[in-house]
Amino acid sequence: QVQLVESGGGLVQAGGSLRLSCAASGSIFSINVSGWYRQVPGKQRELVAAITSGGSASYLDSVKGRFTISRDNANDTLYLQMNSLKPEDTAVYYCAAAKFRVGVLSWDYWGQGTQATVSS
Repeated sequence: QVQLVESGGGLVQAGGSLRLSCAASGSIFSINVSGWYRQVPGKQRELVAAITSGGSASYLDSVKGRFTISRDNANDTLYLQMNSLKPEDTAVYYCAAAKFRVGVLSWDYWGQGTQATVSS
């Protein structure tokens, strides 16, 4: 089992920055990919950024160049640095962790979510 606890959300004006953190505990060694999803009411949850155990990162097109995902392996913490924020980035952000099961990536573990609100 893996436990994930997010922090760092809040209210910021457009153009500002927020840094989200996700503290992980439990069977961390079993995780292949870590990531950040976001969700707004009435829409599907979308993958914003992900990073593999080898350090390769990928991003949603709309956040490329503005968001950076990173990990502190010594402290089992995942980060999402969000710069140049826009009102459309407003969402609940979830930390998630995935393992490969029979060759398929399965997002098995989720945090409780943290609200990020960007005012115009």
